[in-house]
Amino acid sequence: MVARRGANAVEPIRDLSKIREVKNYLRQRSYRDYFLFTFGINSGLRISDILPLRVKDVRGVKYLRIKEKKTGNIRRVIITNALKREIEFYTAGMADSDYLFPSKRGNKPISRMQAWHIINNAAQACGIDGPIGTHTLRKTFGYHFYQQTKDVAMLQEIFGHSSPSITLRYIGINGEMIDRALENFSL
Repeated sequence: MVARRGANAVEPIRDLSKIREVKNYLRQRSYRDYFLFTFGINSGLRISDILPLRVKDVRGVKYLRIKEKKTGNIRRVIITNALKREIEFYTAGMADSDYLFPSKRGNKPISRMQAWHIINNAAQACGIDGPIGTHTLRKTFGYHFYQQTKDVAMLQEIFGHSSPSITLRYIGINGEMIDRALENFSL
């Protein structure tokens, strides 16, 4: 078993084609695992806030309201239209009291370690290099949100970080990427 690394040691999945590849890989193996990955990269929530969710928390609602385990802060997260469609499909036939990510062993959600194995094994199977774990889902959300919007202040607010530099470092916008972005810049 691999030793657990700190949250900052994992990387986002930057390549959109690799995200699609992981989704396809997981969809073929387990729809629950596919939905875990999809939910994570589209919500930006920590795995500790995702795993205990029940169907009633996400079905038919526009916003997910959670109390973050790490910070104790109440957070309101919009459920995007794309995620709403995934939720409707995934939860069809499930009871409101069911866990979104049920364990096959008893009436409980899968564990953080089980979620780590799901994400890590899928990444390895799809040839994704670098340290990957459950926090990769949140960082992938952040990285692609930033790439689409270039709004570090909004992402900082979403993540509850104290400064833009922390947010940029968190999502892996490092000096090399900044250099590439500035290489051809000219006024």
